[in-house]
Amino acid sequence: MNDNSTTYCFERLHVEVARHATDDFNPFHDPRRWQQIAGNPFGTTIVLGFQLAFLVSDLVRRRQRDAATTQGIADHGLHFCNYEFLFANALRPGEPFRVEVKPTLDGTARGGGLSNRILVRTAQGRPVLTGTQSETATPRFLADTKLTGLPLLDRLPDRIPVPGSPYFLKRKFMTTSNGKNFALASLADPQDYFDELSEQVQFPPLFTAALLSSALLERSWREHYDFIADPVVYTRHQITIDRRLQRQLRSNDRLHFLVEGPLAVPPTGGLGGTGVQQHLHRCFGLVQGTQLLLRANLYTAPLHAMRHGA
Repeated sequence: MNDNSTTYCFERLHVEVARHATDDFNPFHDPRRWQQIAGNPFGTTIVLGFQLAFLVSDLVRRRQRDAATTQGIADHGLHFCNYEFLFANALRPGEPFRVEVKPTLDGTARGGGLSNRILVRTAQGRPVLTGTQSETATPRFLADTKLTGLPLLDRLPDRIPVPGSPYFLKRKFMTTSNGKNFALASLADPQDYFDELSEQVQFPPLFTAALLSSALLERSWREHYDFIADPVVYTRHQITIDRRLQRQLRSNDRLHFLVEGPLAVPPTGGLGGTGVQQHLHRCFGLVQGTQLLLRANLYTAPLHAMRHGA
């Protein structure tokens, strides 16, 4: 399936539903506050990065289903789904765009996994997102992380620094209503994931990952960060999710997100800029106490740096 011929478009209502389904209060997505952002070049609200990433992952899922690769994922023990997305530009509501999903590369015969490259462009050809989705037997990102010595997270209050660690704690609860709404807001069919009559509950991995935005925002808000005077944007996502734990998630399950950072990284390009100073946020999602569901490197850059680096 090559969706380069299909034109998609997020409307403002899609952005509203997506941000409310994930508790994302970034002013870039807020119809009342986007005009207050200092030097906002976009002229409107913008689509959530995770919202666009969800659509991309849904289209990859359809390709894998059409190519009958689902059984191969199970047969080769490809328990980890990995996403790497680079954001070249922001996408505005009402702006038509196309998604190209490249054919699946099968490296299982050589002990590897499956992968698909993705390219998102506006209808006029402006690059918006590039990246890959891959299925592997071991985590692609933050594979060597050992979360040891942490206190019992269940006993800690929400939205606090975890004692004796570099992490900020954000607690979230899975709900099927939010999962359905986020899928719908991402131009996917919620019934592909949730169907009461067939008792299907399958939270999409990138819905779970999208809840990280709330964790990053909550941490910054606690530190009195000024989102209006010095706004930031995503430049890159690197995410690994354990399929086995993801499949077990049900409504009302508790997730503990741990956020470390921001950590300075060498300047690179992003959102049309070059030599841009970015910050890295290392994030983890735990379920069932200490089971590591999610690992992520999320990169952000101040908007003023993007303008100066362009």
